[in-house]
Amino acid sequence: MAATIEVVEFELGGERYALDINLAREIVEMIPITPIPRAPPFISGVINLRGEITNIMNLNTLLGLPDKEVRENQKIIVLVPEAAKGNNIGIIVDDVSSVRQVPETDIENIGAGISSEFSQFVKGIIKVSGDEAEKKGKDLIIWLDMEKVLTDLGNRSKGSPGTGIVHEAD
Repeated sequence: MAATIEVVEFELGGERYALDINLAREIVEMIPITPIPRAPPFISGVINLRGEITNIMNLNTLLGLPDKEVRENQKIIVLVPEAAKGNNIGIIVDDVSSVRQVPETDIENIGAGISSEFSQFVKGIIKVSGDEAEKKGKDLIIWLDMEKVLTDLGNRSKGSPGTGIVHEAD
């Protein structure tokens, strides 16, 4: 029997994406975000989530995807602090579809011949079959490596005047 992977499936710019379930702390409805002056474009701002300051990132901008208009069902996926080196980080997505168990046999790796700045952040492509693929009209889900995305973000910001990420006081 093939092993399964659990992921949170979400939508971004009309496409289907997923991230590892163990990286998601919670999913919250969109709430007002306080902008941070001079923050990088991928930082939308901060929110006060039950007394914790949480940095909010625009995943479209972070991944270099076209930024669509604000949608009605937008959500924030709050990541576990361990995924972001102890920081409280949330990512804006258009909608969260489901938590799904994916058999490893339904996951394809991106070919080594395909190179782009984006492909290094993709763990694999999840193939969806049957009625669900027909209903949504899309049969592939891009499985993001959010830990790599956040690590790359940290590496890019070294030596620059700041990432815009707000650290809570100890």
